[in-house]
Amino acid sequence: MRVRVDHGADAIYVNLTDRAIKDSAEVADGIVVDYDAEGRIVGVEILDASKRTDDPEVLKQFSFELPTVG
Repeated sequence: MRVRVDHGADAIYVNLTDRAIKDSAEVADGIVVDYDAEGRIVGVEILDASKRTDDPEVLKQFSFELPTVG
């Protein structure tokens, strides 16, 4: 799993797997879910991320990769 913060785009992307993205859907205002060919979730993008938190400054220090399990 990888979590990336794009400060220029003010977006956070949580990548759950390395599978190819086949389709995407905006499931709520500014929340986009990416799916693979089998309909499994590949990742989630949060747009306007700084507006969705009480402390936008925390996003400046938030960017990391979590180890892959399995």
